[in-house]
Amino acid sequence: MTLPDVCAAVMFVGIILYALLAGADFGAGFWDLVAGSAEHGQPTRALIEESIAPVWEANHVWLIFVLVTLWTAFPTAFAPIMSTLYVPLTIAAVGIILRGAAFAFRKETATHPLRRLFGVTFALSSVLTPFMLGAVVGGIASGRVPAGEQTGDALRSWLNPTSMLGGAMAVVVCAFLAAVYLTADAERRGREKLVVAFRRRAVGSAVVAGVVALVGVFVLKHDAPDLFHGLTHRGAPLIAISAVAGTTTLVLLGRAEYAWARLSAALAVVAVLLGWAAGQYPYMLERGLRISDAAGAHATLVAILVVLGAGSALLVPALVWLLVLMQRGELAGEP
Repeated sequence: MTLPDVCAAVMFVGIILYALLAGADFGAGFWDLVAGSAEHGQPTRALIEESIAPVWEANHVWLIFVLVTLWTAFPTAFAPIMSTLYVPLTIAAVGIILRGAAFAFRKETATHPLRRLFGVTFALSSVLTPFMLGAVVGGIASGRVPAGEQTGDALRSWLNPTSMLGGAMAVVVCAFLAAVYLTADAERRGREKLVVAFRRRAVGSAVVAGVVALVGVFVLKHDAPDLFHGLTHRGAPLIAISAVAGTTTLVLLGRAEYAWARLSAALAVVAVLLGWAAGQYPYMLERGLRISDAAGAHATLVAILVVLGAGSALLVPALVWLLVLMQRGELAGEP
């Protein structure tokens, strides 16, 4: 494996962690959106707030990690991506800001109209943001971001079938992860009605994800043939693993083994992401820019890996300990 490949792999680890952690947070916002009226949805929203409050800010560290690594390690890919896909990226950034602000203000607001306003803002932003990020992935993976100094079409680069598929899949997968995670959280807190409710939502979102994936086969075959070929050849074993892990999650949910269901759900998502990476490899921008050609100078790549290694030695243990404390229920405000 070459040095650019190592840097790309490190960056992709950040993408995976952002999908698993922040993705579940976004999915929780989706369930907040469809929870119902203020009175009927109060137990669901209370569980969501308790589950994501300790970690939602920390989870966005991985998005910053990915963007900084892309900018410094692969500048010739960063420039066309940002100049072509600036519309969905800007919408996603605004969504992240509005979502965080609304989530914080909703808990501190006493008046019902303002709480409702902040709640709607939080929930809608939680759906809009992953959709736009999925659309960005679709634009890159379908070869709509040109390499070099050219700029792709600012609208067609993300308003296309593959990007819409990517956006829809991102929202559904986030909802699936959140439902599985929240089922386990509800059990840990002894809220049996919510265990049943979120288990049902997890199964439903898994079925929807499967349907979207089947539709996606036809979409990619006609709209992104290079990506389709990569997924059905190099990425095929990983897609199969994802399907098996998703099915295993449903079985584990049925057997009330929620901790294991979390792991299998995460594996299903990781396998899909790795399948995308395998399908697109060795291109950073599909059929236009290889990873090796997009990389910066050798000294820059070495420096990036050294800095990231040192930073991870400090950051990762702290984040892991935060998650451990959250699962133990030992953080302030935990019931």
